[in-house]
Amino acid sequence: MTDLHLACVVGARPNFMKMAPLLRALEAYSHVHPILIHTGQHYDENLSDIFFDELGMKRPDVSLDVGSGKHGVQTAKVLKRFEALLEQGTPGEGNRYDRVVVVGDVNSTMAATLAAVKLGVPVAHVEAGLRSFDRSMPEEINRMVTDSICDMLLVSEPAGLENLRREGHPDDRLHLVGNVMIDTLRRLLPKAKARDTLNDYDLNPGRYGVITLHRPANVDAPETLARLLDVLVEVSRELRLVFPLHPRTKQRIERFGLAERLDAAKGILQLGPLGYLDFLALTSQAKVIITDSGGLQEESTALGIPCLTARPNTERPITVTEGTSTLVDGDPTKLRHNLRAVLDGTYKQGRCPALWDGRAAERIAPLLAGVAGQEQITTG
Repeated sequence: MTDLHLACVVGARPNFMKMAPLLRALEAYSHVHPILIHTGQHYDENLSDIFFDELGMKRPDVSLDVGSGKHGVQTAKVLKRFEALLEQGTPGEGNRYDRVVVVGDVNSTMAATLAAVKLGVPVAHVEAGLRSFDRSMPEEINRMVTDSICDMLLVSEPAGLENLRREGHPDDRLHLVGNVMIDTLRRLLPKAKARDTLNDYDLNPGRYGVITLHRPANVDAPETLARLLDVLVEVSRELRLVFPLHPRTKQRIERFGLAERLDAAKGILQLGPLGYLDFLALTSQAKVIITDSGGLQEESTALGIPCLTARPNTERPITVTEGTSTLVDGDPTKLRHNLRAVLDGTYKQGRCPALWDGRAAERIAPLLAGVAGQEQITTG
């Protein structure tokens, strides 16, 4: 078969968990040559470099080193540098890229897609079709723009197919393949649980909760953040809570004068950002997860762990309708009520959705390799 050169783009922490299983699955096709390109959107060692080691993922073939910045600046840097990379061709040989593969919904996803399509390079989007219908979220804009110009849309849940069809995408571009991030979770779960993470923090399985908060709606408004912290401090008197602090959240807590209140809560263990395996060790054995992360909604559903999602909406509705997630917005009353249900054992039971079976990458790889017939992949 004709050789295919794929530009596989990652930029931020969640991208790595989605790209790692794809790269492994593509190894089965000798004619496919994936080139891993790291835009450098996340550059902190705990948020980036460590993931390549823990995921068993090869180091990037190319690093664009765009760094942090406002949305416009960051997007412009990726556009400029990725466009130049595509024009130069593959490292060392200068072969034309046959396709770009992007994952998720970060600025790098959208910018790489724009650069590629304008140069006539087709793009496949892994995790296509997710919609929160909230255009105040930068990720929503990134998702919509990316999907609108991709020719291969790889979808994780049925609602994604409905969204894309409603937006006018033809069925021959749509492929319901499952959730590739769950591939990584299932592969590394035994390794994560075998770590000494719980012992290191003096935790017992099922007797603590995990908190992650970073979205502007929750951490940029002093009143909202203070109310959420008040509920967490209250609950920590009954259930120990582990709080890996995102740099943005830590900065806001200090700026708003809330650090003393949090420090005084002996039942809340504050940590810095964690590597994937240590974090998975914590989340997979928790009693409850409190988060505003999209990825954690999915992981908690696959793990069967109650998840209280501090958002008014979700682009992953299957985690609510079938999974273990409940939307509590930034509402302390809803958060308190659902935490009480978890502690009382009356919280709803969920199930893992179809195709979240750890084999999504195996369904995607033949499509990218150009060897999958339509009969091999379902469009739902």
